[in-house]
Amino acid sequence: MNKRNKIIYWIATIWLALGMTSTAIVQLVNMEEEVQKTSLELGYPVYFLTIVGIWKLLGVVTVLLPKFPLLKEWAYAGFFFLMSGAIISHLCIGDDMAALFGPTLLLVLTILSWSFRPVSRKLFNPNSGD
Repeated sequence: MNKRNKIIYWIATIWLALGMTSTAIVQLVNMEEEVQKTSLELGYPVYFLTIVGIWKLLGVVTVLLPKFPLLKEWAYAGFFFLMSGAIISHLCIGDDMAALFGPTLLLVLTILSWSFRPVSRKLFNPNSGD
């Protein structure tokens, strides 16, 4: 992996981790604005915030830790489905483009981090003969 790809990977991964962690905390503490948006506007039950918040934190830990390539694939897939689902949910209720910025940024960061991850963090390492 060349230096440019490593830099892209770590910048995307750190920003992804920060974004997922900060939104997870907001969801876990049931911030009033988040509860209102989730339950009243989107129509999801409030306990959904706790489930999503816990899974986000677990995903962040998994993506940042070395090893565990299969778990990393699951974490990236979870982030992808979660953020694409958030985008679709906001579109379905007619939210403006500003509401789409956060989930879209996190979706792009998920794709970048996954795409530029080092060989050692991939499920099948081409150098190992897998």
